[in-house]
Amino acid sequence: MSSCRGSRNFYYLCNANHETISLQLSSFNYKLSSTYRTPKKAIDLSTPITYLPGVGPQRAKLLESELNIITFRDLLYYFPYKHIDRSRLYYVHELTPEMPFVQVKGEILSFEEEGQGRKRRLIAHFTDGMGLIDLVWFQAGTFRWIKKSYLIGKQYIVFGRPGVFKDRINIPHPDIDSADSLQLGTMGLQPYYNTTERMKKGGLNSRSIERFTGTLFERLSALPLNDPDPLPAALRQQLNLIPLWQSLHDLHYPPSAEALRRATYRQKFEELFFIQLGLLRFARLRQQQVSGYVFAHVGERFNTFYRDYLPFELTNAQKRVIREMRHDMGSGKQMNRLLQGDVGSGKTLVALMTMLIALDNGYQACLMAPTEILAEQHYATFKEFLGDMPVRVELLTGSVKGKRRREPILKGTRAGEVDILIGTHAVLEDTVAFNRLGLVVIDEQHRFGVAQRAKLWKRPAPNPSCQGGEAVERPPHVLVMTATPIPRTLAMTLYGDLDVSVIDELPPGRKPIETRHFWEERTESLYRGIRTEISKGRQVYVVYPLIKESEKMDIQDLENGYADLCHAFPDLRISKVHGQMKSAEKDDEMDRFVRGETQILVATTVIEVGVNVPNASVMVIQNAERFGLAQLHQLRGRVGRGAEQSYCILVTKYQISPETKKRIEIMCETNDGFEIAEADLKFRGPGDLEGTQQSGMAFDLHIANLARDGQLVQLARDTANHILDEDPQQCKPEYASMWQHLRDLGKSAIDWSNIS
Repeated sequence: MSSCRGSRNFYYLCNANHETISLQLSSFNYKLSSTYRTPKKAIDLSTPITYLPGVGPQRAKLLESELNIITFRDLLYYFPYKHIDRSRLYYVHELTPEMPFVQVKGEILSFEEEGQGRKRRLIAHFTDGMGLIDLVWFQAGTFRWIKKSYLIGKQYIVFGRPGVFKDRINIPHPDIDSADSLQLGTMGLQPYYNTTERMKKGGLNSRSIERFTGTLFERLSALPLNDPDPLPAALRQQLNLIPLWQSLHDLHYPPSAEALRRATYRQKFEELFFIQLGLLRFARLRQQQVSGYVFAHVGERFNTFYRDYLPFELTNAQKRVIREMRHDMGSGKQMNRLLQGDVGSGKTLVALMTMLIALDNGYQACLMAPTEILAEQHYATFKEFLGDMPVRVELLTGSVKGKRRREPILKGTRAGEVDILIGTHAVLEDTVAFNRLGLVVIDEQHRFGVAQRAKLWKRPAPNPSCQGGEAVERPPHVLVMTATPIPRTLAMTLYGDLDVSVIDELPPGRKPIETRHFWEERTESLYRGIRTEISKGRQVYVVYPLIKESEKMDIQDLENGYADLCHAFPDLRISKVHGQMKSAEKDDEMDRFVRGETQILVATTVIEVGVNVPNASVMVIQNAERFGLAQLHQLRGRVGRGAEQSYCILVTKYQISPETKKRIEIMCETNDGFEIAEADLKFRGPGDLEGTQQSGMAFDLHIANLARDGQLVQLARDTANHILDEDPQQCKPEYASMWQHLRDLGKSAIDWSNIS
């Protein structure tokens, strides 16, 4: 392990008995003594942070509440967000306001206060003997402490970002260290840690955390450790990875930029590797242990629908994914497949045809949707597709109550008379029981909690199927659908234990949506375009980011927008829908638009998912700069569902940031949801990795970034696959610490791996 600055003692483990050779350094002479002895007690990294010298109970509370730092290990893995090179001193006459950070050695000549009230500031005139700069503070409550702490005429090293005021160079709120106590040769790259305002008020800042990590590394360098490197030595050698403890030290206190790069690479790989190892291990266990119902044949219902009821020719992509699902469901293993498809790509039709395969083999199917609107949309679509086919489809939502709920739906589902049950969270209630549930389709799965989906998995069937005279309880096949294209690196991380199918073609006859950018000053031109489309018999969506006007944000709101549109189009009928409306009122307004009784629908993002109006040809998004790429793409997908040309109008302020401008340009240049998803990941990062516990792995990314580390994700996945091939029973001694580390990561996680 690499030593930490300030450490004077090093102990090297030399054999399996943990005997040590002590190498002691003296400031007077070097004395080498080789003695075999029992080492001091090893450091336990689960020790509460309270026991670290300099922390104490009050600071420990702050660290826990603000940064979730509870133990030594938490502090060790709280990495700096940047490092500043403090190996060089500058002269005052070299400083310019364009420099990022500088440090200067010199003395304070005098203090003076200027300004009144909020403009009050404390100025220290500082010189290095060759020039003069000002050190400036603006927090009046600290002025007395600063004057008392920093003595006139004493040598200090000042560090900070230079600025300029009234043609004089200054350094606001500098770091100041005594020139005697600071050894420039040992400073190198100084770590900077994220802190909160509450911490700063409690006397904790980046320098405080730096002192804590320094103290911890001194203790780690002086005592044996009971945490072995989880990456096997052969693997580290193969991939040229430095040891764990060296990487942790160098991530905080790197001796050079190259050392920081190598430490970062090692730690990123480790994080991503154990995620992939856990996901792939669970996937293999599922394949080995979890049997699924065997759908042995494609029967009359599927063939009849394909021959006589299919509304249009399937695309090659739709045919491909149906074949993939057909293979899964006939393999004897439980299907767990993620179906990705852009808006309008025909996922619902694929789901229906997959359900017909389940019906042909004597099983029921269920489709769960996150909202009543989407569930009702699926119900109407299924009924339209199936026509007079002998397939019983029922809808179960929170609005379905009383006798209608009990008799035809719950009783029919329990008796096996209901072939397909479509619903919301209501299908998860204890009163809902299936006779032979063979296939579950979950639409927009990220909107369901993992525990909710688990209820379908755990619920016992009242009449388990009989095969060979024995009662057999098996899990249903699971098809997870999403209209939100997921970047490949994110899919490998969040859904690495699922098989993935992609519909990457649009049905024939669909025209690409034209996306245009309008400044909000061009209202008259926008209204002319809206009237032109409505004169052709088309309908229009207008989406706003807010329901009501906000004093804090200068953006368009739905209520005022609705009034403006009513004034601009007095001869047209206009609906409005938003999340604060009662469910019945909202549904009524939506139904009016779906039936064509209103020409314009003014809405918030409640229409983002599940609204299908083929006659709507224009989507206007006000204050488009307030939305992310993925959300803009979802909203755009509400149009373009018919054969006519459709348009998406992105309305923004004239002054927008370069990043926003780039987002708008991407939307105007492409309709490819996967290309947009990749760009969105780079703009916004992976965010919260929701749903990851479905794989049985609880993990956090301390340092890896899925937006930038795609190649490393692939390397980690390939490496994990290789190790699982080499040690499928997890018993090889050279991998013992690796498997133990994986088990430790999963101790607090629930095994949801077989759900979705």
